Amino acid sequence: MSNVTAVAVPDIGDFDEVEVIEILVKIGDSVSAEQSLITVESDKASMEIPSSSGGVVKSISVKIGDKVKQGSIVVELEASGEAAAPAAPAAPAAAPAASAPAPAPVVEEKAPPAAPVAPAPVAAATAPAAVVSSPGVTTGLPHASPSVRMLARELGVDLTRVTGSAPKGRITQEDIKQFVKQALSGSLPTAAAKGSGVGLDLLPWPKVDFAKFGAVESKPLSRIKKISGANLHRNWVMIPHVTNNDEADITSLEALRVSLNKENEKSGVKVTMLAFLIKACVAALKKFPEFNASLDGDNLVLKQYFNIGFAADTPNGLVVPVIRDADKKGILELATESSALAKKAREGKLAPAEMQGGCFSISSLGGIGGTSFTPIINAPELAILGVSKAYQKPVWNGREFLPQLTIPLSLSYDHRVIDGASAARFNAYLGSLLTDYRRIVL
Repeated sequence: MSNVTAVAVPDIGDFDEVEVIEILVKIGDSVSAEQSLITVESDKASMEIPSSSGGVVKSISVKIGDKVKQGSIVVELEASGEAAAPAAPAAPAAAPAASAPAPAPVVEEKAPPAAPVAPAPVAAATAPAAVVSSPGVTTGLPHASPSVRMLARELGVDLTRVTGSAPKGRITQEDIKQFVKQALSGSLPTAAAKGSGVGLDLLPWPKVDFAKFGAVESKPLSRIKKISGANLHRNWVMIPHVTNNDEADITSLEALRVSLNKENEKSGVKVTMLAFLIKACVAALKKFPEFNASLDGDNLVLKQYFNIGFAADTPNGLVVPVIRDADKKGILELATESSALAKKAREGKLAPAEMQGGCFSISSLGGIGGTSFTPIINAPELAILGVSKAYQKPVWNGREFLPQLTIPLSLSYDHRVIDGASAARFNAYLGSLLTDYRRIVL
């Protein structure tokens, strides 16, 4: 007696419809409860839809490109006594299908010759073992969903070196994160350890019992710091950073900012220096397009859009919201949007889509202090602007010393693409825009 169960899409949150981008099973596969069936993608994130029960896939009701929502049928599973019994070894299941029932020992002895009679089941039975034991070696492509592959690309992880922990050797996001942790701690065997010349050949991280020297408290890193830390480490190691330091006179600009805030006091809009910086950076990116680009192998991808990210300080660490199409927005609109994104960041409510697609980033310490620093480039971008706290300094005009409100600018750039002269010109031009904001319209 068989029993057919329809598996539907569960509650997937605030999404009306999502697109199917990958089907992880095929007809005839045996699946267990919670095993992923399909991968779907919204405008914010990718996710995998698990099976609510176990059984054998009888039919698949969706195809790649279909739109599904909560309640949409994904597959039909057949659960029967015959299907449930051979769940452990797959090889015994192939033999009874080709011949009459036989004692177990006979089945084990005849299993290899049975391959020509039923090649598909035998191949299916052995393939998963190869994937698990040596991923990326015996098979061409590691078993991973698009979202997992995207995370691997972002972290610079070679999927062929990652062992999947999910059924059939499938690699999960947790596997990627664990691989990165092992790599950073020095516990991961690498080619560098064999003296290949590839890698850093670093010594293992020192193990110290800190409690021997005094009282200690252990506190786990936040999720944001774990993820951003791995990204920053990769970017610092793989990108040849150079920083150009310059200054800009913002005496007139600060007066304009104060004036605009007085004019818009009743509307509740508060203009920050960040809004002016975003607008000025867009103008500089238009004049120096190599800064608005990314490396793709040996090719330089020049972007025709201007999405500006800015570092937002949150209780759990820094995040980088992105303002899209900043070139099409005015100062008041940029001030309002950046304030709203910063608030969402502090509350932990930023969506993944609101942190993607950046062309150039700004990291401002203006409200804290410092005279200069070296911001780490946010790959795959090619440059990032660091802004320190503005200060008053006396400037000689030929007759007398006058106070000048000065803002330090620290431009870090990827020296593989951008040379020092271009960076100096970019920073100088940006400074001239901040000194006389009327140049923006030229």
